[in-house]
Amino acid sequence: MGHENSEEISVHLNALAKAASAYLRSAMHQPVEWQEWGEDAFEKAKAADKPILLDIGAVWCHWCHVMDRESYESAATAKIINDHFIAVKVDRDERPDVDTRYQAAVSAISGQGGWPLTAFLTPEGKPYFGGTYFPPADQHGRPGFQRVLLTMAEAFQNRRDEVNESAGSVMAAIEHNESFMGRSGNPGPELVAKLVASTLKQFDSRSGGFGSQPKFPHSGAIDLLLDVASRVSTVGAEDGSEAAKTAAMVTLQKMSRGGIYDHLAGGFHRYSVDELWVVPHFEKMSYDNSELLKNYVHAFQTFVEPEAARVAREMIRWIDEWLSDRERGGFYASQDADYSLEDDGDYFTWTRDEAVAVLTDDEMAVASAYYDIGEIGDMHHNPAKNVLHVRGTLEGVAKANAITLEVAKERLDAAKAKLYAARLKRPTPYVDKTIYVGWNGMMISAYVEAGRVLDMPEVRAFALKSLDRVLAEAWDAKAGLAHVVAYGEQGGNGARVAGVLDDYVFLGHAALDAWELTGELRYYTAAEAIMESALMKFYDPVGCAFFDTESAAEGETRLGALVTRRKPLQDSPTPAGNPVGAALLLRLEALNGRADYAVKALETLETFAGVVEHFGLYAASYGLALQRMVLRAVEVCVIGDDAAARRLEAVALARYAVNKSVIRLRKDQLGALPPSLAETLPHLPGLGGDGSFAVVCTAKGCQPPVSGVDELIEAMNKAL
Repeated sequence: MGHENSEEISVHLNALAKAASAYLRSAMHQPVEWQEWGEDAFEKAKAADKPILLDIGAVWCHWCHVMDRESYESAATAKIINDHFIAVKVDRDERPDVDTRYQAAVSAISGQGGWPLTAFLTPEGKPYFGGTYFPPADQHGRPGFQRVLLTMAEAFQNRRDEVNESAGSVMAAIEHNESFMGRSGNPGPELVAKLVASTLKQFDSRSGGFGSQPKFPHSGAIDLLLDVASRVSTVGAEDGSEAAKTAAMVTLQKMSRGGIYDHLAGGFHRYSVDELWVVPHFEKMSYDNSELLKNYVHAFQTFVEPEAARVAREMIRWIDEWLSDRERGGFYASQDADYSLEDDGDYFTWTRDEAVAVLTDDEMAVASAYYDIGEIGDMHHNPAKNVLHVRGTLEGVAKANAITLEVAKERLDAAKAKLYAARLKRPTPYVDKTIYVGWNGMMISAYVEAGRVLDMPEVRAFALKSLDRVLAEAWDAKAGLAHVVAYGEQGGNGARVAGVLDDYVFLGHAALDAWELTGELRYYTAAEAIMESALMKFYDPVGCAFFDTESAAEGETRLGALVTRRKPLQDSPTPAGNPVGAALLLRLEALNGRADYAVKALETLETFAGVVEHFGLYAASYGLALQRMVLRAVEVCVIGDDAAARRLEAVALARYAVNKSVIRLRKDQLGALPPSLAETLPHLPGLGGDGSFAVVCTAKGCQPPVSGVDELIEAMNKAL
């Protein structure tokens, strides 16, 4: 060694120093000899005949950081791990395929899943024991982590038969997934009605949302209810649609007034620990915000509720500011809950003194009453800390302060701006700038819809910029889709992670949405090419429906539980790949007339029809896909490029319906259309005139063009 290095203090780095994921890199200084998931780690385990300790977590996950600090940063615990195990750490956002399988395994073993996920595997990767968070020392009757480690190492050394037997039955549980024995022919409207009824049964009429605490948003269920609520024409369905409207709108209102919503910056936290939506888990996920943005846009579309539009605009402002690569396009993955382990939501919460320090007395009087900023707050660890949430009305606050509503609004706006400015001076929770394909697909779709319905041209433009980037950097007609467009941190080199089913189907929908917005055929072509690739890689020609991962290539070894293949049905927490794939097939079939697409969509929905009602709330995406199939596509084509066309488009967009699409075309685009429209649209009588017009098309063909708003409303009512 050269003498120039002798002064340096050796800094211990494990193999994660080479990783690209921010979550894995955050553990590179730990004394545990972590490996990335891959053949190397499995080879090491086999060669040393040691079990694998698998830790699955995420950069936004609070308890993952707690377990890192308590156990994985402890030299004594690390020594036990290094002596007896090969340690493998996985980022669940980077490897959803690994996560879903071991979640299923640990649920089978312990009855619960979640993060951090801690699993003990044979050297082949078969799980024989597992749990979630383990405390460092024995407490509350739970064994401490060191004791668990030693017990699991001892079992592997001395009771190998039991370990292998246990691992075998757990592998069977991973295989036994949602679709098991679920086939049933001819699912129809009665099945949609059952899913809606089961969702309404869980509706909490007092606080909004579904079930009790902890409370998650369940965006898919909200969309399903909004779709039902927008259809009042069916005889006798008024009560059903009224109940659906109430459940959806009360939920959206209560969430946006609760602490799960960030009243200063906009955007929603991941979930609420109480049923009143007051105290959230503070991390903010791209996928929750994309789907909730759609909910608020759909609510505004159908019921012209100004509050819904306000929340949607604030969400966009937050996403623009925090989760967007403004320069190159693309959406980031998440924002952490806390800045450090000492900070338990402190970035987002306020003591009364902290608020008094930045507001005038008048502003404080309004803000403290409106956002419930009291001496006694809401946070368990620090009762002085308040989560901003809305208790009463601004009218009530104005009255109590003997001021006009106008003045109260001015003071509240001033207070919000000052509180946000003060909050920005605090240490900011980490933003994971990784750009994932599937989550970008969801957010691009949300931005297209919001940009159209709320008439925000810059939002539409950013959606297209983001889609262009994802297609350019992650899609290759030969290799297919990658799962990651770009990692958020410098350093490390990520091997290409293959796209999973979700990446394909969400991006396919986003490309179709972009085509509807612009009429540019290249977006339609991209959607069709992505769908073709997905059918080749994921569709099961024997058992029907989609697997979540591609089949192994020739000579490829599948590590651990990746040998099992799963067919996702349940929305947890993102919409499930099978119903979303079926919906994409149905949207494309309406445009290209391919019977094989319609057949595969039906087969996919039939695969789960026998079990789906047991999933209720968690099968909302299935309900939406089935609704699309039962009701058939309605396409409203708005042709022209002037103020009249914009007016027709605005009318066409009013009222959300899952089976309705609004397609904007210039007259010079009529020569480049998807097959089904190319056969009908250019040949309709009355297209030769000067002005703009709209055409309503269904499976039965297209109605004559109309140029007036009233005629369009009539034509749409007839079709929907």
